[in-house]
Formats: sequence, structure tokens, C-alpha cells
Amino acid sequence: MTADRIVRVASGQGFWGDWLDAPRRQVEGGPVDYLMLDYLAEVTMSILQKQKERDPAMGYARDFIGAMESVLPAVAERGVRVIANAGGVNPEACAKAVLEVARAKGAAGKVRVGVVTGDDLLPRLDELLAAGHPLTHMDTGEPLSTVRDRVLSANAYIGSTPIVEALRRGANVVVTGRSTDTALTMAPLRHEFGWDANDWDRLAAGIIAGHIIECGAQCSGGNCLYDWRTIPDLANVGYPIVEARADGTFTVTKHPGTGGRINVPSVTEQCVYEMGDPRTYITPDVVADFTTINLADDGPNRVRVFGIKGRPATDKLKVSIAYRAGCKAVGTLVYAWPDALEKARLADRVLRERLAAMGLTFEHTLTEFVGVSAAHGPLAETSCEAPEVQLRIGVRSPDRRAVERFTREIAPLVLNGPPSVTGFAGGRPKVEEIVAYWPALVDKRVVETRVEVLS
Repeated sequence: MTADRIVRVASGQGFWGDWLDAPRRQVEGGPVDYLMLDYLAEVTMSILQKQKERDPAMGYARDFIGAMESVLPAVAERGVRVIANAGGVNPEACAKAVLEVARAKGAAGKVRVGVVTGDDLLPRLDELLAAGHPLTHMDTGEPLSTVRDRVLSANAYIGSTPIVEALRRGANVVVTGRSTDTALTMAPLRHEFGWDANDWDRLAAGIIAGHIIECGAQCSGGNCLYDWRTIPDLANVGYPIVEARADGTFTVTKHPGTGGRINVPSVTEQCVYEMGDPRTYITPDVVADFTTINLADDGPNRVRVFGIKGRPATDKLKVSIAYRAGCKAVGTLVYAWPDALEKARLADRVLRERLAAMGLTFEHTLTEFVGVSAAHGPLAETSCEAPEVQLRIGVRSPDRRAVERFTREIAPLVLNGPPSVTGFAGGRPKVEEIVAYWPALVDKRVVETRVEVLS
């Protein structure tokens, strides 16, 4: 292996619902070795679990199957390998769906799917609790037993090791459940360059490479605050690519001819996204020190990243748990000028008085005046004369009937509240189940991942 060898990992999805055309654009726009697709967020796991409850064949990110169809020629003929956490709570079904696409497109035998499982702790929760793993809430210290009967999903964040194993066994598509976002990029680098499991600086570099591109175009011009008015051709935005070297240095870039912009400010913005303590970015593989990151311009739409340091990982894995936490509903009305804000405030007061008169109480009631205070809350200037203001009010309660009654009290304001109201064409607000997030830690030793390669 030559010292100047480059491995290219392209990001094609930053979340479930991202630009459907991005994966195809990445494999067709220029040379890439790996395509990384990140689909999972904390709330996504509970959504997928509910889908699987309704249909045992579901529970994975179905957008991934369409993405695989679009990139199949690159995988089957050019050797591009795909890594995705699209498996959600049903990686096996996701893998089978990928193989069905390959067979339908005449690529049977050319696609080998590595399936990584073991992250799903839902079937083992009672066993773990009985064995002395309380899975206490990381913020409040409460034991999971307080909400055990309402738990929807429980998934440990697994690292790069099982993905590396799947690649070593010849998989050209790897599907995982709740892998860390960063491991999807670090795993192919660790596999290609043979980085040891205790090569902390290089592993940390792989993690930071993954962190920079895990949100797709967020580091190449999308959702970018710095000089946002001058970012070119966002309609044609290029998703990021990491060009990595064996020594742990890498360059962030994108395909020529695509829109957006990659520079030191855009990469810096992504580095601080969801960072937490900059000296202690904890992953299952390594603890990365973000204060050691060095960024330097390396030409147009190219940023060189180097100098990264890491240290040994902890003995714990984070567990993402979702549980049912009652119901909510949100209703809106729009009030027009003049005195739009004053009208919206009066409507809010009238609605609250009527709810109180009916004896209805809620765990939480939130009012926002969109166009005035919704983004910045009490810090906003609320005395301005806005041309129109949207009253947005929401409630939450363990009592579904109370929430349903709330939804019936908004429409009457159209005729018996303040004047100049519109914006109720959508009808009565929908009552929705609340899924709450419970972060916890568990001993690494109780989580055993499994790897199977299907073809």
C-alpha cells in the first residue's frame, strides 16, 4: 500500500427524508470508492419499531431500497461499496429487499449484503434490568423501570468493528441497525488502511471525517450560515466527499460542476454541530479531541483536515430508548394586519380561559406567535407591527380525551374570537402520540453484534 493512496468516501444521505437523488449523483459525478448513507435519528427508531409492529416485514428505511436501485450499476459493475444504517430495527428484512432489487435488475450474484445486528436491546430489556443494568436516564438519573411498560424501542449505538468485519468478508453493501453515524465513514477507512483497534489518533481522524460528512450537504453549503447569500447554485448542491490517506489526514471536497461550497467556514460549522464537550467526543471506538482539528484551504472546494488526536474509548455504550409519553396536538390560526399580534394574543387568552372553564388541564401548554416570537421566544421583540401573525398553540397530556377536546376549541375562534382570522383551512388539529427520548448507558460487554453476509 503506497503512502499517498487515497480512499474516497462519499456522503449520499444525511437523514431519512434527505434528497432522493443524492446517492445517484454521488456515484455518477466522479470517482468514489464508498457511498455512505445515514438514515437514522433518535426518533426514527421508534417510528420504525411501530412500523414493524404493524408489519413484521417493515422496520427499515424504505428510501434506501430506491437509493440502491439508482446506484446498483455502480455497485455491480464499478465496485463502489455502500454502507448504510438503513436497517433500523429490521436489518435482515432490509438486506433481503436489497437482494430482491439486485435480482430484479439482473445483478444477482454481484451484490453481497453484510447484515450487522445485535444493537436492538428491546427483547432483552427485562433481562438487563434484572441483571443489574438500571439504564438510568443520563440527564435525570431516573431508572428505566419508571417507564418500562411504555418503552417502544431500545438500541445500543454500535461502532465500526462489525462493519469492518462485513467488509473483510466480502460484502459490497453493508446494512446496520443503530450504528453511530460516524462509524459509517470510519469503517471503510479502517478496513482499507488496516488501522489497529488501538490506533487512537487515526481512529479519531476517521470519526471526525464521518462527523463532517454525516449530515450530507450541511458541510457543503446547505444550512450554512457563513456568507449564505453568496453560496452558488444550491439547487445543484454537491454532497461532500472525504479523500482519506493512511496517515489519518483527509480532504473534504465535492464533485466538480456541482453547486454549494466547501471551505474552512462551512466545515467548521459542521464540526461544531452536535459536538458537546470538544475535548471528549465519545464513540464506541475512540474518544476524539475536537480541539486538535486543523483545517486549511487546499484549493477551490477543498479543505484539508489534519493533526487529530484521540484516546481510548470508554467501557460503556450509549443506548437510545424511546417510550410513549401521552398525546399532543397543535393548532394554528393566522391574524392579519392591523394589530395582528394584539389579535393573536387575545385569541390565545380566550382559548386558555375556555379550556380552564371546562376543567381541562395539561402537562404543558405552549403558545408561539409565528412571525414575532416563535424562533426566539421571550428574547424576541414582540411590540413590532407585523403584517400578519400566526397563533400556534399546542398542548400535551397523558389524557387523550383532554387533548381531543382541545382540538375542538380552536375552530370556534374563527367566528367568535378576534377579527381578521384566516389559515384554518387544514381543519381540526390531529391528535398525535408523543414519543419521548430516554438516553442511557450500558456496559459494552452485554452488547454482542453479529455479522452475516447474504447473496
